[in-house]
Amino acid sequence: MAAIEVRGVRKSYRGVVALDGLDLVVPEGGVFGFLGPNGAGKTTTIRALVGHLRASGSISVLGADVPDALASVIDRVGALVEQPSFFPGFSGRTNLQLLARSRGFTRARVDAALEAVGLTDRAGSRFSSYSFGMKQRLGVAAVLLKAPELLILDEPSNGLDPAGMAEMRTMIRRLAAEGRTVFVSSHLLSEVQQTCDHVAVVARGRCVATGSVTDLLRGGTSRYRVVVPGGEAERNSAAAVLQQHGLPVHAGDGLSLVVGTEAERAADVTRLLAGAGI
Repeated sequence: MAAIEVRGVRKSYRGVVALDGLDLVVPEGGVFGFLGPNGAGKTTTIRALVGHLRASGSISVLGADVPDALASVIDRVGALVEQPSFFPGFSGRTNLQLLARSRGFTRARVDAALEAVGLTDRAGSRFSSYSFGMKQRLGVAAVLLKAPELLILDEPSNGLDPAGMAEMRTMIRRLAAEGRTVFVSSHLLSEVQQTCDHVAVVARGRCVATGSVTDLLRGGTSRYRVVVPGGEAERNSAAAVLQQHGLPVHAGDGLSLVVGTEAERAADVTRLLAGAGI
């Protein structure tokens, strides 16, 4: 089962398209990067995932349809979409204890959350004395109070200095190593490269590439549009030939096919079709 599955999701704001038929599958376990420039639709996607807004299409989180069945899994999902509000004059620990008390969580949960984000030593300091990076990590600690299986973080490194970014990377990897799925959005390729196992690249509300970080960085997978002479029968024959040799194929516009393959195997597409008399 995928941790997150999004199919054909669309969302517009006053005529401006934010999501334009977005497709996305996030496997369970590890760190999944959601990479794209500002305005690409990352935050809109995350808001739709956690039920903060409604969008057309199909969304599933931990196997539950969103928004109809989100309540059945919401306690297993932790999301940091915006910086939560904390009392500046209270310590980090006191702020978390107040949150934990309101949700019926034990003090042990507070201690575990502080340790998970590396703030145990500064737990007694006032929130107002924290660096920006520490405030970000306390926000993650607040999300961790319910010990979620799926952790969703929207641009957690945004605004951090290099030291803060390094701390955030270490924390994210550690949280994933404990068995969680961590879904993290970013507009920084370097952060995704150093943190994530898999990545989806989004632009103008669409997913334009997905795969392992290594494959995408080396341009390992490309898509080719192949126009087939004749009619639908010829196109289906061409698709069958390519699929027999392990090439992913789906229908394109008209009598075209869209074929995915490694760049170095692009010539195989032509060779295989010619060998079959197409």
